[in-house]
Amino acid sequence: MNLFKRAWWRLTGAPGKTLMLGGLFFVICTLVLSGFLIQSAAARAADNAKKSVGAVATMQLDVNGLMASGKNDGREPSGQQGGTIGSAGDLKRDLVDRICASSVVADCNYTADGAAFPTKSTELHQPVPPPAGQDTTGTDLFKVDGVRKLDEVSAFRNGDSKVIAGKGVGPDTKKDEIVVEERVAEANGLKVGDTVKLKKGDLSNGMPTEEHDFTVIGIYRNNTADTGQYVPAMMDPANQVYTNIEGASLLGGRTTDGGGTLKSATFTLADPDDLDRLEEDAKKAGADLQIFPISVNDKQYKALVGPITKTASFATVTVWLVAVAGTIILALVVASNLRERRGELGILLSLGEKKPRLLGQHLVEVVACAVVAIALAGLGSQFVSDAIGNKLLAGEVESANEEAENESLQPDYSDPSGMGKQGGDQPDIDPIDSLDVRLGPADIAKVGATGLGIAALATLVPGTRVLRLNPRDILTKGD
Repeated sequence: MNLFKRAWWRLTGAPGKTLMLGGLFFVICTLVLSGFLIQSAAARAADNAKKSVGAVATMQLDVNGLMASGKNDGREPSGQQGGTIGSAGDLKRDLVDRICASSVVADCNYTADGAAFPTKSTELHQPVPPPAGQDTTGTDLFKVDGVRKLDEVSAFRNGDSKVIAGKGVGPDTKKDEIVVEERVAEANGLKVGDTVKLKKGDLSNGMPTEEHDFTVIGIYRNNTADTGQYVPAMMDPANQVYTNIEGASLLGGRTTDGGGTLKSATFTLADPDDLDRLEEDAKKAGADLQIFPISVNDKQYKALVGPITKTASFATVTVWLVAVAGTIILALVVASNLRERRGELGILLSLGEKKPRLLGQHLVEVVACAVVAIALAGLGSQFVSDAIGNKLLAGEVESANEEAENESLQPDYSDPSGMGKQGGDQPDIDPIDSLDVRLGPADIAKVGATGLGIAALATLVPGTRVLRLNPRDILTKGD
């Protein structure tokens, strides 16, 4: 008799067991397919986020790399000025501008740090005088930052500071143009277009005497209020001055050759995977990546996709657990059915039926239930994955927000005020909080392959016992 006919008669003759087997398969396939859908939705979201956010690559001096290269003329670094380690340790703006022209760079910025002594015509903002007898020679200075674009500085990007008159520093700013804080402008009666005099903040050759003229092109406001206590002038955000790279290099005592000396440069990549291409273009531009290595800061990308990545990882674990547990449970169910049908098997074997055909009949029965379950799972899994995925994602987003809030309470010791400002340069971006679940042919194919694989394993493993049976033992010994 045809094994397919026997399988059909068995499925229709015992509808209760057929429904139980099909229902079990439906649950397994629905959960597995939901996991696949969550994984694919997370992968799509991560890919879109990677393209929309990109990543920031930083280029700056590696002192150890410079020492290993032997290009520092045998001089040991002895301070924070670039010139103390030789000209090979100077990151020139002209070099960085060539790297900025790379096709993989969406935007770039760079900074240079320096300091400037006040003059009779340009005084510091210092509402509380220093304690009597305290030597403030090394701290009574303006802190000078050279930037390419002022609006890319974190304080201006996150709203802590804003230009209230004139304009900020841009690529076309000249080396004798500066932007000063509102309180310094008020203390010195400055307005846009006025000229101020500053001295180099470099004590390597004694107290500087030469004064340099700068034109005020902008006035900004910093939201950090005065503390009412003495603060070293250089650590007071009101004494923060911005200019271009050459201006900061001049006041910092660094060389202005090659467009000025940079502290660091940042390149915003269109895609975080473009780091290798950026490094190739940097080498072509003449950069020594041993001395000036490039590293990617993908903090915004991780903040954006962190929760959804964890959700996808959980879905992956769920898929494996459901697949393994489902195989074990179905194997037990099939083994139980085989035990109940020992009489049927014995009669068929005594009539001359081949053992592999008996096993094939059971496989057809299980696969038939699996195929129907896979079809039904395709209809219901999208709703299940939407509900489960978004619920899991909401929990991960909440955890990520709490973690970000805790990090924001940590002092940022890199703040120009030196007062451990809280918040730091946290990513100004919210994590992905929803899943775009789409059911496609590839997902159906994957769950189909998984479901049929489970059906085959659950049938063949316990079904191997059928190959060891003989009709006499079955019909005379029973169970």
